Amino acid sequence: MSDPMEQSEVILGVDTHLEVHVAVLIDVVGRVIATTTIPTTASGYEQLINWTSSFGRLTRAGVEGTGTYGAALARRMQEYGVQVIEINRPDRSRRRLRGKSDPTDAENAARAVLAGDANAIPKAQSGAVEAMRTLNMARRSAVKAKTQAINQLRALLVTAPATVRSSLWKAKPDQCIAGCVALKSLGETALLKALTRTLRLLAKRWMSLAKELRELDTALEELTRAAGRRVLAQFGVGPQTAATLLVTAGDNPQRLRSEAALAALCGASPLQASSGKTTRHRLNRGGDRAANNALWTISMVRMRSDARTRAYVPGVRPRAYHPRKSSVASNVTSFVSCIL
Repeated sequence: MSDPMEQSEVILGVDTHLEVHVAVLIDVVGRVIATTTIPTTASGYEQLINWTSSFGRLTRAGVEGTGTYGAALARRMQEYGVQVIEINRPDRSRRRLRGKSDPTDAENAARAVLAGDANAIPKAQSGAVEAMRTLNMARRSAVKAKTQAINQLRALLVTAPATVRSSLWKAKPDQCIAGCVALKSLGETALLKALTRTLRLLAKRWMSLAKELRELDTALEELTRAAGRRVLAQFGVGPQTAATLLVTAGDNPQRLRSEAALAALCGASPLQASSGKTTRHRLNRGGDRAANNALWTISMVRMRSDARTRAYVPGVRPRAYHPRKSSVASNVTSFVSCIL
């Protein structure tokens, strides 16, 4: 006959970090059973699973940071058939009352699972969407570095001698970069030699980043066409916005139970803002801001170019457009909310 302790259910809560994870086990009535700390290695994950099995049957686990520090642990526990639930943030009122520590955070994660307060399914990170996220990360940094390079180059030209500025300053970045790359020598003084070298290096950096961006855009477009053909088929959706929305949904979009869940995840859902005799709603300001920006971009494209949207927007506008009236900004927001 099996040991009753092995058959009783236990719930795991994990506070994740870069080098160690802190885990707390509780039973189904909320009593703390044990606490442990494991290294963030494959052997550490095995150690945690063996440790939990010695106290009972583990079916649910609340893990903080399933998309960052807890990603490897979440994948390993899912392989063992454990339902991993993402813990978004600690309960602030409970933290104020009990203080802050790693065991306390882990215990709060386990209690959130037990109470049903946490029910978010972690994003899978093993498919084409994860590949898009990887490329997007590299692309964002390349865009920032490219912008920084041209800004630094133009700043140097602003303060450069008039003859240098008049010959190299161009309105279009490509022309400005071409002139700086072809520089041989601006003069024999120490300043002009340093300026020549710096302008040439910044221009080469800009060209290298531009080439890198073209490669990333090509790879991203191939992935989105393979994994997000239906998203790309929508008017106003390009490879960048499609990839952003797909990354928000994850490789397991079935975790989003409805369109309302996706809207809330993108910060595009209505929230109650009623008080007294006033009944109204406001737009959700939470969610994934990158996805929210992608929806805004799609809405702007449709308002400019889509015939159906252009026919719809004037019907929603409550008053005539006037660029100096403060109500214009709120009108545009209301249009976008309706379009979304």
